[in-house]
Parts: sequence; C-alpha cells; structure tokens
Amino acid sequence: MADSVQHWRVSYNDIHNLIRKSTPTIAAQFNPDLLIAIGGGGFFPARVMRTFLREQTTKKALQIQAIGLSLYEPVEGTSEETLGSEVIRTQWLGPESGKLLLGKRNLIVDEVDDTRKTLHYALSELKKDVEAELLSYPEAERDALRSATQFAVFVVHNKLKPKLAELPSGILYFAGEEVGDLWLDYPWEATDIEAHDLLASQDRK
Repeated sequence: MADSVQHWRVSYNDIHNLIRKSTPTIAAQFNPDLLIAIGGGGFFPARVMRTFLREQTTKKALQIQAIGLSLYEPVEGTSEETLGSEVIRTQWLGPESGKLLLGKRNLIVDEVDDTRKTLHYALSELKKDVEAELLSYPEAERDALRSATQFAVFVVHNKLKPKLAELPSGILYFAGEEVGDLWLDYPWEATDIEAHDLLASQDRK
C-alpha cells in the first residue's frame, strides 16, 4: 500500500459508543429480528449491537448469523491488504438460507462501507435465497411473505467516497460515523492493543 495513504486507528471503545448511539434509531425505524454479521469485521459490532437492541426493544433474544465474504487480498510480504477484483463467498447461511430469512427483518452488520461491493453482493444473494424459498409456497401467499421479509444495513463507518456498487432499492441504511477515504485500522487487527489504543487516542485528538 502506498505510503501516502492516511491511517485512522479506531479503538474498541470508539466502536462500542458509535453502536450505542446508533441503536435507538435502528430500533425505532427497523427493529430487526435477525442480525447477519459479515465476517470478520462485522462479528464484534453485531454482538455489541445485540446487547443494545435488547435494551431498546422488547428484550427479545436476537440471533446472530454469520456470512463470510472477502473482497480484500493480502499483499505478499506485508501485513496489509489490497482491493480484490471480485467478492468471494467463504461462508454462507446454509442450504436453508431463504427459510431462515423469510418473514423477518434482517439487519446486515459490517464494520465499514468502503466500495459497497461486499454489501451489494450480500444483499443481492440473500434476496435470491428468499426468492428461491418463496417458490415452495403457494403463489397466492408469496407477495405477503415477500413484503414481510425486509433487509437493512448497519456499518460502523461509511467512507465518503465514490462507490463501485449500489444497494438494492428500498434498503434502510445506517452508519455509526462517516469518515473520509482513510485506511481504517480496527483493534481486532492489532497485535499490540495498548500501542493501538494510544495511537487511536492521538488520532481522535
């Protein structure tokens, strides 16, 4: 990666507080039944959000499902990554994905919206799974079930930059914070968390 790229370190506390501030709006406008974390950056935010959603809603126990998608590729000989050419599916919800999603409000959670290609892929493929599942129902019931199946997106950070893909129409979109086109260093990527937190504090100042 070029040395000119500006890094922005983010602490666990930063992420925790951004999710805490975002959750009341998500609960009021969407009130999800299921959280779908995009691994690996969406795992921690989804788990934190579940705690706050339980406080904001009817104390229901929210299930977290995980999907694995990869767009970035490692740069040989370094710890950094570069943008790949296509989204690669590494883990999915299983053969009954559509049945799991059908009739629910499904919130997709990731740490950052960079190019939007990963989010576009996730939503498009999950919607395909729902449509495939609908074929097992009588035609007269499909429209009501399709309407009851909703998707929304939450990202901790949205980069203010041109995107390479768009979200399907009608998708609610929530972001904890909007940032410039920076390279975001998340705490789960750090090997020395104390040093990372110190640099994150300096970045915030």
